[in-house]
Amino acid sequence: MGLFSKIKNALKKTREGLSGALSKLFSKNKIGDDFYEELEEILIGADISVTTADDVVEELRAEAKKEKLKDKEFVTDLLKDVLEEKLNEAEPLEIKYPAVIMLVGVNGVGKTTTVGKLANYFLSQKKSVTVAAADTFRAAAADQLTVWADRAKVRIVKHEEGSDPSAVVFDALTSAKAKGTDVVIIDTAGRLHVKANLMEELKKMSRVVERECPGSNFYKLLILDATTGGNAVNQAEVFDEAVELDGIVLTKLDSSAKGGFVISLCSELQIPVAFVGTGEKLDDLEAFNAEEFIEAIL
Repeated sequence: MGLFSKIKNALKKTREGLSGALSKLFSKNKIGDDFYEELEEILIGADISVTTADDVVEELRAEAKKEKLKDKEFVTDLLKDVLEEKLNEAEPLEIKYPAVIMLVGVNGVGKTTTVGKLANYFLSQKKSVTVAAADTFRAAAADQLTVWADRAKVRIVKHEEGSDPSAVVFDALTSAKAKGTDVVIIDTAGRLHVKANLMEELKKMSRVVERECPGSNFYKLLILDATTGGNAVNQAEVFDEAVELDGIVLTKLDSSAKGGFVISLCSELQIPVAFVGTGEKLDDLEAFNAEEFIEAIL
């Protein structure tokens, strides 16, 4: 299955809901005030925020009026352009090497699985990878990560359960520097974004990276479960405030019918989506592409 096919397949549920609603809209309404009002409702129904949906519709209305567009195909193409512009309001993330990537997020979003997929992705880019098992809180987290590290065939640094996560990070970075490793991926414990002490732990790990690897490119990526929908934007706001996020990795996109929240995320928070999980396999992770994403949902 090709790259675009994977993205399109993962967004099947979102596309069915959005395209179906748009087809009904075009069949019953001429392009006018009622059309635009209902279009905004459709966008909100796909978990695009009210603010972003309103902006999209107003831009579409102004451009369609200027160009005197009434045809369904032209209006749909214009909608794609406007939505893609919203996604690109967040500058795309470009990973430079050597890189240290710390994954953060709430419980159950798929961080550990994503570590394995990211490791495999960077290996496919001919980069050497070490993973750090800094989730020392959850029982058997290091064992689970070891399974993924073995699948991806990358080195793993881990301590005993209950150890200081920052000590794991320190040891992983020391080892990676000694071996000239291109990418270090840090798995962290899932945390409720309302727990201040857990957020402080993330900040401490960040300080270790900044102190030990001042010459590296340090990226903090938030793992978001796509089925969370609009609530994901709230999660992103809190984690961004804590550690200044550099990007998002979307998981479980194939299980969501409301992938539209991604547009609000990029537009309102200026945080780019870096990677998208498209399935359960080790190679089911793709670099995010705004044009492909919009083509896949419309």
